[in-house]
Amino acid sequence: MRKLTAALCFTLLGAVTLTAQAAEVAVLDWRQALLSSDAAQRSMSRLESQISGQQQEAESLGRELSQMQQRLQQGDLPEAERQALMQEFQQKGSRFEQLRQQIMEAQMRAEQGFLQEAEPKLEQAVERVISRHGIQVLVEPQGVLHSSVDLPDLTDEVTEILNTLN
Repeated sequence: MRKLTAALCFTLLGAVTLTAQAAEVAVLDWRQALLSSDAAQRSMSRLESQISGQQQEAESLGRELSQMQQRLQQGDLPEAERQALMQEFQQKGSRFEQLRQQIMEAQMRAEQGFLQEAEPKLEQAVERVISRHGIQVLVEPQGVLHSSVDLPDLTDEVTEILNTLN
């Protein structure tokens, strides 16, 4: 009976120790926390309003280019009309590429600006959560290869703090 009681005590002690250790390790998807923040939503809305005209023009050009390509592939056009269509296709294709490049550059600038602005706030939010929960090791979800226990996910809490820092 004493052996059974001792075994139960060791098992319970092991479970308590495992729980205590698990609380010292947590998971944070910092990208998700940032992208879910109110500031990120505002930044994306500003970007969308800035580039909406270019996006609409690019979509329209894309449809036109597709239609022109279909006409060119049919092959039943007179040579003069085919040449004119090819020249127009090249001009519109060039404009399409220009718009695509401008949109990508605007997105990159907006993303870089947002990250520069948000980085100190993210660090502050993460520090608050680490100290609140007594976290010793913080890992990204993609970095966890195996855990026999569910690690606390602090992503939503960091997002909430980020929203208060704006």
